[in-house]
Amino acid sequence: MGQTELDRKAIFDLYCISSDGERFIVEMQKAKQNYFKDRSVFYATFPIQEQAQTGDWNYQLAAIYTVGILDFAFSDDESNHASSKEVRHEVKLKNQRCEVFYDKMTFIYLEMPHFTKTLPELETIYDKWLYVLKHLPTLTERPAALQERVFKRLFEAAEIARFTSEEKGLYEASLKSYRDLKNVIDTAFDEGKMEGMIEGEAKGKMEGMIEGEAKGKMEGKIEGKIEGKIEIALNLIKKGLSIELIGEVTGLSLQEIKKLQNDLEQENN
Repeated sequence: MGQTELDRKAIFDLYCISSDGERFIVEMQKAKQNYFKDRSVFYATFPIQEQAQTGDWNYQLAAIYTVGILDFAFSDDESNHASSKEVRHEVKLKNQRCEVFYDKMTFIYLEMPHFTKTLPELETIYDKWLYVLKHLPTLTERPAALQERVFKRLFEAAEIARFTSEEKGLYEASLKSYRDLKNVIDTAFDEGKMEGMIEGEAKGKMEGMIEGEAKGKMEGKIEGKIEGKIEIALNLIKKGLSIELIGEVTGLSLQEIKKLQNDLEQENN
């Protein structure tokens, strides 16, 4: 899937196989993405397919675990239920009676914004791991509460000063790529949202005066959302991002993005 983080457009990825053949995919995601759940399921298909054997085979598969360590909370948008504020979410394939239908595929998501414990509040090794995963980029030394041997090994592995020249170069390149891409997307979203809100509100007020307040608010909201997506796409096109990435960010079709690209080129000419 690529030799470096840049090749596969991810900052961190781990793929491990245990001594029993179980597969573990670990994804660390810094920025929220469209179709994130679809992406998780898609990744899980790779360790399924690689287990296929030539010749006679009974189709027995080893267990697969997909772990997403997220620097955002995807459950906030779905429900006001208390579980939406939990850190750990475990998902399995179940039937209509909520009984586990297939126990060899598990998706585990850790929503790090929901983990708020401080160092004095850490009680279990699980708490300590969550704390490290959330705060490692800002820790200058290993806290007294994290004296277990595994954390010593972790801090040693994470010490950039120990990198070889090649490792440090790859690290800096991947970090720059991530920061540049995130800045472009954040800026485009902010600009597109603002312009979309302004245009949508203006259109909504005008149509509301003509056809009624309820209809005006609804159409203004819809039009504003569409205009916002278009403005975001235009900003990303100007930044030189690929059509596929723009489609993933905005939700627009490739045909719509290509048309915007052509219109922009004609304007510039």
